[in-house]
Amino acid sequence: MLSDHRLFLQQYFRDFHATGAIAPSSRWLAAALARFVPGDGRQSGVTPLRHILEVGPGTGAVTRSIITALGPEDRLDLVELNGSFVEHLHHRFRKEPDFVAVSDRVRVLHQKVEDLPPESAYHAIVSGLPLNNFAVAEVEQILDTFTRLLAPGGTLSFFEYVAVRPARAMVSGANDRQRLRGIGQRLGDLLGKHEFRRECVWRNLPPAWVHHVRIRPGTLS
Repeated sequence: MLSDHRLFLQQYFRDFHATGAIAPSSRWLAAALARFVPGDGRQSGVTPLRHILEVGPGTGAVTRSIITALGPEDRLDLVELNGSFVEHLHHRFRKEPDFVAVSDRVRVLHQKVEDLPPESAYHAIVSGLPLNNFAVAEVEQILDTFTRLLAPGGTLSFFEYVAVRPARAMVSGANDRQRLRGIGQRLGDLLGKHEFRRECVWRNLPPAWVHHVRIRPGTLS
């Protein structure tokens, strides 16, 4: 765990834009993000094989909760752009018992989520991307990609830190305030139409909101 925190902090100072936090997600935040990996309890009989996607897994703090929630036949793809994190994840799937146990059903992909093939379909997407660090156009592209990748009735779970946009807007210049407003509007549109559950996780650094939305391909305008 100390090595995970050390690596995360290292990458934070190297590239805050893409890392977005000074520490990995807490186990409470991880559990909230992975809540709908097994489904929502509406299925009857045998639960079908599920394809799960985690975007921006970092050192694997949330990944641990996800692999615990996987069914015996479920498949997991991890999409990570940071090469140091990718190497660290490969190490965990080679060495740590919980990770090794599912390694034959997991792919670690060193790429952007936007570059996943169009035929991909996932029953649950868990995102750790720091959306408030990106340009509005990048956020729009990422959300459109999530919509494309979700199987019908699929669930998208992502988080943002409590009061992060208002706090940053107070200390930002005019251009950054406009960018943050644009992101807020884009996320507001998504959440207003499709959010079905929201959780506040206080036991995290910093505290975070977890958003769960259910959307169908082509419905996000």
